[in-house]
Amino acid sequence: MATKRKEYRLRGGDIIDREEFPDIRHGSLGGKRLEKKKPTKEDMQKVNAANKERKARQRLLEYFNPGDVWATWTYLVEERPASMAAAVDDFGRAMRIVRREYKKRNRELFWIRNIEKGTKGAWHIHIIVNEIGDTASIIQKAWKKGGTWFTEIRKSKFYDEDFSDLSNYITKDENTREKKKDGSLAKPRIAESSYNTSRNMPLPEPRVQKLVRWQKEPKPIKGYYIARIHEGINPKTGFKYRHYTMIRLKPRKDTGWSGANIERMQI
Repeated sequence: MATKRKEYRLRGGDIIDREEFPDIRHGSLGGKRLEKKKPTKEDMQKVNAANKERKARQRLLEYFNPGDVWATWTYLVEERPASMAAAVDDFGRAMRIVRREYKKRNRELFWIRNIEKGTKGAWHIHIIVNEIGDTASIIQKAWKKGGTWFTEIRKSKFYDEDFSDLSNYITKDENTREKKKDGSLAKPRIAESSYNTSRNMPLPEPRVQKLVRWQKEPKPIKGYYIARIHEGINPKTGFKYRHYTMIRLKPRKDTGWSGANIERMQI
């Protein structure tokens, strides 16, 4: 079957993120057009969640490094917001303080966050922030509603080389259901969520290619290695898809990636 490939070049080409999927407009062998499948509400939720996770992962690859900060702001019981709108306001007030401190240091602020209300009524905010030397102190002082927990991304249980685990976690919502040990799905743990990112993190447009056939196993470009391959079934089309991330073995001098050992360059 004819295959489409979308290729995103990140970090000046040091990272290449690819998506591959059948070109269903041309059907299978013989070029017969396939009937469109009307997606269910659940199908669309899965597709939307996958798209949100993909963009989060690519922003992490483009703008963040393993040494950056993974933090959680928690609420004291008496400080819990009355609504999601109030929680978003709380986040905005705190981030204005953080932004001001970054500006004092002539540094640009990048952030990704997810505000979550649990099914039992507790609130917290997960946030990823670029490290500038004293970021932990800045975000701790900025939050007045409760406690602050923080660590480096690479020291968290959600770190992996292509940021798949972290992007899945930071984009979870009320439809997210974790798998139990027996394979069944647990009940949702989130009653309401609000995901957002800073506006200064645009993503490059992908290069679209048409391939003659679906490759059984992708091969890395010369000078790169494949960090991870993920394959699944698109619930909307019923066809297999895959995405994989390639990282340059010898990165450009003006970027902060160094193969499997990634560090932020000092500017």
